[in-house]
Amino acid sequence: MSEESRVRLDKWLWAARFFKTRSLASQAVAGGKVQVDGLRVKPSREVVVGDSLRIQKDQEEFIIVVHGISGQRRGAPEAQLLYEETQDSIAARGEARETRRLLRVVGASPPGRPGKRDRRLIRRFTKKEE
Repeated sequence: MSEESRVRLDKWLWAARFFKTRSLASQAVAGGKVQVDGLRVKPSREVVVGDSLRIQKDQEEFIIVVHGISGQRRGAPEAQLLYEETQDSIAARGEARETRRLLRVVGASPPGRPGKRDRRLIRRFTKKEE
């Protein structure tokens, strides 16, 4: 086998631009955030064309099929040629994004510390309770 057809999982995830550094990719794989064909694996596992990966990153979950092998990090357009995301994954990520957007609007928190007017209102409110 040629060297380019055998690449570690953490290195491939870094080259495919799922993680900013290789150490972050390695930590994600070791922490169980990345599964290959439904199994928890080690960062040193070799990636093979046709593998199905489930990647949990922040609040998003990607389900992809490996189409190419590369150990070098290149531009985003080239990195996207290394894999294909399933339609179910795209739909699920869209629904989750929409849900987060709706929840953020409903339960919006104040942008920062209270201003002068807000502090006055707070003082007025708390003094009435005493």
